[in-house]
Order: sequence, then C-alpha cells, then structure tokens
Amino acid sequence: MTITAAADGSALGNPGPAGWAWYIDDDTWRAGGWPHGTNNMGELKAVLDLLECTAADPSTAGEHLLILCDSQYVINSVTKWMPGWKRKGWKKKDGKPVQNVELMQAIDAAMQGRDVDFEWVKGHAGHPMNEAADKRANAAATAFSAGRPPSTGPGLGGYVGGPASDAAPADDPDTAPATTPSSAPSSATDAGDRELALYTDEVRGNREFAEALLHPDLCVIDSTGTVTDRDGFLASLAPLRGFRRLEVTDVVTETVSDGTVLVRSIASGAYGTTVRSSLWVRHGAGDSPLVLRFHQQTAQQ
Repeated sequence: MTITAAADGSALGNPGPAGWAWYIDDDTWRAGGWPHGTNNMGELKAVLDLLECTAADPSTAGEHLLILCDSQYVINSVTKWMPGWKRKGWKKKDGKPVQNVELMQAIDAAMQGRDVDFEWVKGHAGHPMNEAADKRANAAATAFSAGRPPSTGPGLGGYVGGPASDAAPADDPDTAPATTPSSAPSSATDAGDRELALYTDEVRGNREFAEALLHPDLCVIDSTGTVTDRDGFLASLAPLRGFRRLEVTDVVTETVSDGTVLVRSIASGAYGTTVRSSLWVRHGAGDSPLVLRFHQQTAQQ
C-alpha cells in the first residue's frame, strides 16, 4: 500500500513567523512552526515530522510513502545532494556548511530503512492536497505572527508526534537567531516581522489573518494624504500580484517604549517609491501581540 501525503512550509516575510504542515486527508494531518524561521525550514520540518509520525504508527511504518512537495530545494536536498554532503562532513562543494543542517541530518536518519519517494507538484496551482497542506502551514505561521498557538491537527492514527512548536534550528544564515515559544522574540523583531507580513499575499488575501495584525483604532495616511481607518484599510488590501508587486527594503525597527515599536521601511513598485513609518503597539493585557496602530506613507522625491 502507498501512503500519499503533501508537505509544505510557509514563512511570513521569509524570514519571519513560520509554519509547516503535512496532509493526508481532513482527518489525518499535522502542523506547527516557530515565531521566526524561513520557508525552507518549514518545508523541511513538514517532511521530517511526516517521516517520524508514519514511522511511529504500526499501521504505516512499513508502507511505501509518497511525499508531494512543491519545493525543489527539499526534493533535491534529500534525493540528490545529501549523500555528497554527508561524505564531506555536511559541507557543500564550496566548503561552506550546509544550511538547515540539523533538519537535514534528522531527515537523513528518519529515511533509513524507509521506502520513500518524492514527487514535485506545482504550488498554488489547485492541487487539492498541496493546497490543503499550504493552507495549514500558512495558518500556523499566521498564528505565530499573532502571538497565539497554532492548530496542530489530529496527527496520524492517534500518534500526534513530537512538539509542534519546538525551537527552530539556528544554523540557517538566512534567518535571525531562532526563538522558542517560551522565549518570544523581542518586541522590535516581532514588529518588523509583523510589518513584513502585511506585504505577503497570505495575509493580504485573507481578511481574518489581516485583522489579527491591526489595532481597532488604526489610522493610515497614504502618500496622497488620504486618511483611512481600519475598515478602509482592510477593504484596500489585495494580493500584490503583477503591477501591484512591491519590494520592501531598509526595514529599521526602534523601540519607543515598552510595548511600542516604530518601524521604518522603503517600498518600491510601479507607482514609485514611498518611505513608510508604522507604529506597532501592544493592545491588551500581559504579553498580548503587537498590532498596527498608525501607518504613514510619504512619496520619495
């Protein structure tokens, strides 16, 4: 018997709040993530957790496993590059360390004695299982962005796997030092991640995700001087495809006071370049997540 599962990862801002998920059917799936990570880390963790869960369940441990991935990076890493990395002491051809080596080594160990094949599927192209895994990975990343635990799913055959929100590996040079849920990132880092999340299609295309990032009394002033409230801003959000695509650079965060962070950035696109200033504040008691209270865009001359 062949067990077919889709595995996917997601990172808001990449790096930023990150999620992963694998999916077999609506009753058999699992998800998790970290407050800060990359898309590649999520893709790898989804595969690793799937391998571990199917190995632990007696009904699936000896079965052929077909893993559907939209990440060529994951497929090539496991099926082509890994043997060479191992011979070189987990170093690449240029002598540099392999990225995400902890996840790679764990996958290598989990593959031993298993009958596993990988199949590439195009992401965001309507493949039902890939879309289901992507949806759950995005939801996990968004949950971490909003400061709440993700929905981890039912698992497999009563086995729910290890911690769904363990510490992210810290060896990926493309991401800042990882943190655990019990040791949350600094307010400045959190605000920068949440600011970048507003420019992702995962957030802009899902009103619930966007609402979780916005203060009830949000005030937005665009580059024309138009003032918009929270409802107006939500109505204006849409995926940044084609000519709407923006490149956000030079992100600088500054802690103004406890629970208040100023984020400055530059956004460039078809309509020109704007300097953007955002004020993120803690709304609610305790360690409630930061939300956007004020945002202003100024056209760069």
